[in-house]
Parts: sequence; C-alpha cells; structure tokens
Amino acid sequence: MRFDVLTLFPELFHSYLQQSLLKLAIDNQRVDVQLWNIRDWATDKHKSVDDTPYGGGPGMLIACPPVYDCVEAVQAAVETPGQLVMLTPQGRKLDQSLVQELATFPRLLLLCGRYEGFDERINLGLKPLEVSAGDFICNGGEVPAMMVIDTVIRLVPGVLGDETSSKYDSFGESGLLEYPQYTRPREFRGMSVPEILLSGNHGEIAKWRHQQSLERTQRKRGDLMQ
Repeated sequence: MRFDVLTLFPELFHSYLQQSLLKLAIDNQRVDVQLWNIRDWATDKHKSVDDTPYGGGPGMLIACPPVYDCVEAVQAAVETPGQLVMLTPQGRKLDQSLVQELATFPRLLLLCGRYEGFDERINLGLKPLEVSAGDFICNGGEVPAMMVIDTVIRLVPGVLGDETSSKYDSFGESGLLEYPQYTRPREFRGMSVPEILLSGNHGEIAKWRHQQSLERTQRKRGDLMQ
C-alpha cells in the first residue's frame, strides 16, 4: 500500500514515519509513504502557494496552480493511479467503514490543507474524496492524514503481527466496542481479573467477551447498536 502525502509541511511527518508499527511496515515493504512539498510547484521567487480570497474575508486560501501541478506530477510519478483524498472538515467523517473502503485502494494521495482552506476549484476540478477527522478544526490536514495512514495500515495484510487483531478491535467486524481485557497481575489495588478469563474454557470466554462487548457498546455508544 502506498501513501503520497501532499503538504506544505513535510517535516511534520519525519518523526512519525520512524515510529512503531508504521516503521516496521515500511521496513518490511508492506507500506510505502512518500512526502511531497506543494511549494515545489510554486512558480514565483517567494514560493507562494496562497492568496487572498475574492470577496474579502479573513485569512488566505491555497491557490489552484501549485496544487493542480503537484497532484498531476505525483499521480504520474508511478504507474499505479492513486485515489486523491482531501483532508477537510467538510468531508465524510472518518470511521471504520470508511477506513475499510480506503484500504481497498492500492495507493492514496493525501492532500493536506492549511490556512483558510482550498480554492473551491481544486475540489471541482480534481474531484477528491473529501475526508474529515471529525467535527472539529485542526491547524491543517497533516494530523488527519496521519490518522488515515494509522488506521488504514492496520488492514494491510502482513502489517499486524497477529492478523486477527483488527477483527476484534472496537468497530471491527462486529461493529461493537471491544470487550474489556486484562493482564498480570491477577489482583491490583483491590481489583481482580474476572474468573471466567482464568477458566481455560475458550467457548465460555468467547461468550463472555461477546456479552461484554454488547453491554459496553450499549452503555458507551448506544448509537452503534443500530
């Protein structure tokens, strides 16, 4: 799976790409992440990528020319076409269903906004899939892009050490929140591990876990019970 990140601040990703599961996935060639600086396609001596909005208003907008040129150049960088994803609060909210959809693409181009957003013609002409990290505003699209990468790579075959891990995650195949889990010590500050988990009866443990998932989902996220 390949991710092409189109951003004004590629340096924000340098440490992120060197950590934990993502680094292992990159080292094992399960995942490829390439960073592209939109400013490289600016044509003036100041490398300007933004301008004031027509009609007035606060802030600056990312202009069309450098974004179009960047997207078209990155698309042409390899033979496999990529699905363009624009990170924007106006997009479809990122949930596990959307993550599963994104994981079906062999390549994603993640377009990160800044300032007051994009010139509308970027959306109209390039027709990206708009994705929102949630009902809040970030300083830019870089952190939401990291969220997309972090969630999608878990569904890439060979990335997780145990291929069943994603199946039992919250919002996994069942659509429920994950059941409570415990590790050693058996007793801690007056709190004990449920006896069923110590029984060795895997059938009963599975039933208990499913019931716990149901109860936890009903209590914490009743909306998901639909």
